[in-house]
Amino acid sequence: MSPSILLTLIFAATFTLVVVGLYAAATWFRVGIPSEGESVMGGDDSPLLLRRENISSIAFWAELLERFTFAKSLRLLMSEAGLSWSVGRFTMMMLLAGASMVVVLSRLHWLPTIAIGMGGVVAMLSPFFYVSKKRSKRFEQFELNFPDALDSLGRAMRAGHALAAGMEMVAHEAAQPVGGEFRRVVEEWKLGRSWDQALQHLSERVPLVSVSLFVAAIRMQSRTGGKLHEVLARVSDGLRDSTSLDGEIRAIGAHGKLTGLVLTAVPIVIVVMLQWTSPGYLDVLTDHPIGKYLIIAAICFLVAAHFVIQKILDIKI
Repeated sequence: MSPSILLTLIFAATFTLVVVGLYAAATWFRVGIPSEGESVMGGDDSPLLLRRENISSIAFWAELLERFTFAKSLRLLMSEAGLSWSVGRFTMMMLLAGASMVVVLSRLHWLPTIAIGMGGVVAMLSPFFYVSKKRSKRFEQFELNFPDALDSLGRAMRAGHALAAGMEMVAHEAAQPVGGEFRRVVEEWKLGRSWDQALQHLSERVPLVSVSLFVAAIRMQSRTGGKLHEVLARVSDGLRDSTSLDGEIRAIGAHGKLTGLVLTAVPIVIVVMLQWTSPGYLDVLTDHPIGKYLIIAAICFLVAAHFVIQKILDIKI
């Protein structure tokens, strides 16, 4: 049998095994299926025009994913990252990445089975890490542009515009992703939701303290009255001070993160230099049965140490 046919058969078998395993687990546990008319945010009072999107365009895959509760969390994660992917497309990407990595690593006969499995798991989780990183960057950009949007809304309110007009003005003039989120709020309000519901969904899509303060300020003003533009100006000033402090903390922690990257790269550089200057010096690690497991353990500890250093230096304010 030719190597290409063998690779194809291994890939098909791995992918089929994962899909069948997911279907069997879903059938066994029967995790709660959302109701037919449930909205994206899980509310029961949503208009018909605001029904949730399909999880996948493939009926079998959509039915399978609806049996798991994590489908709603994945949809929310991609919405927070600003991606229009469906949950079915995202999960298929994860399975394809994991199966492809297993096929590639299985061609390296000196690798133990545990290393092939770990490589497949890491490759399968790589789309999730990408979406999480994109979500973090989007939230950072949101926090950077949000004070300017609040200033624009405050000036519109000071000029005598209603809240709806001010929100629509910000939706068209603010930079992304602030403008897009405000546009969704205005569209939900035009489709029949109250301001409380639309703003609550905004705070769910963008779970930031600044957005929660903004929503609380508008709710308080709608119930008790008062000058909303003054409240928005104070919130905007507070957010700018917080952003400035966050920038200073990140600048201080940049040295530690760079040190962590250097410490992570040093063992890899040493291995490359040894292989270049003294070929065969490290062959004992690949030839000896225990050496293979030592390599895997070293890689795992190296990756774990890198994430520990990054986590220690990730200071929250």
